[in-house]
Amino acid sequence: MIKSTPVTDDTPAAAIQPHEISIVIPVYQGERTLESLMREIAPLTTVQLTAEGYPYVVREALLVYDNGPDDSARVIREQSAEHPFVRAVWLSKNSGQHAATLAGMASAGSEWIVTLDEDGQHNPADIPNLLDTALTRQATVVYAKPTNPPPHGWLRNSASKGAKWFLSTVAGGGNASDFQSFRLVLGSVGRSVAAYSGSGVYLDIAMGWIAGRVTTSPVELRSEGDRPSGYSARRLFGHFWRMVLTNGTRGLRLVSILGVLFGLFGIVVALYILIARLTSSEVPAGWASTIVIVLFGTGAILFSLGVIAEYIGINVNMAMGKPPYLITTDPELGPLGRAHLKSNSGLSTPPVVEQTPVVVEQTPVVVEQAPVVVEQTKPSE
Repeated sequence: MIKSTPVTDDTPAAAIQPHEISIVIPVYQGERTLESLMREIAPLTTVQLTAEGYPYVVREALLVYDNGPDDSARVIREQSAEHPFVRAVWLSKNSGQHAATLAGMASAGSEWIVTLDEDGQHNPADIPNLLDTALTRQATVVYAKPTNPPPHGWLRNSASKGAKWFLSTVAGGGNASDFQSFRLVLGSVGRSVAAYSGSGVYLDIAMGWIAGRVTTSPVELRSEGDRPSGYSARRLFGHFWRMVLTNGTRGLRLVSILGVLFGLFGIVVALYILIARLTSSEVPAGWASTIVIVLFGTGAILFSLGVIAEYIGINVNMAMGKPPYLITTDPELGPLGRAHLKSNSGLSTPPVVEQTPVVVEQTPVVVEQAPVVVEQTKPSE
């Protein structure tokens, strides 16, 4: 007889369903770094425990080939042959990091998705920390928050910080300062974003459209692997500009507000000039009307541009695939609903199984044998 054991804090991890994770890695110049990165991921493909006691396992690592300039394709084939958990996703042409990440998310099959860079600055050993944060805070997206400066140099780090500040404060990007390519995403959210996102959409902005709760988890970045950076100044600026355009119409609304301010300022100046004209003859002839017309005209033009931009913004949101809603399953039935299931007893203790020995009574079989009587006939004389 097998006796079931209730799940408690001391329940062995083997008795709890582990959280399954898919790792998505866009590959552009990963010839020198992919092999060591796969070696770091390999131990995570067996059931492990997080610091909080949640069992987890990496089911697959998807290497999305983005047609880079080096020999990454050969390395991807070698790693796919060597590690059974590695899956290759081949793009027809170079599509960029965000498009490659979306392609990997669309191909992932686990209940959690983790995105990593190929250059090795993101440590796979930090994945359980992201999972702990997601489960304890009931978050659908968790960004890695670096505790040390990124290894890109002072100028690029300062420009990145300034761009994120501008987006989060001026352009209305919300939590744009938390955006990182090292992130943990609920699988249903990641696959939904990959399904509806349009061309040119900024991945993190699109996830913010449907993510319920977004938070961060502290990690320490490592130095990049021995490879050149794939981002030039031009590509970085294009990256920033796409983030601004994807963010919405707040910048256009600022133009409308600026137009209203110009119009109000024009009214004030017009009243001042009118009073000065009536009380003094020092105002040059024709100057008052010219200034008033310029201020009113500029304000009207800017306000009109803002109104037109609002209509354009609606069409832009539709083109980018921004959904008005997203239907999901009951959170209690998903991975966030298992936040109370964790183990403090480690992985080595097997589940408790009580077996009752089966007693088989054997009755001896008595076989009675009758004596065989053989009559011998006396031969005749």
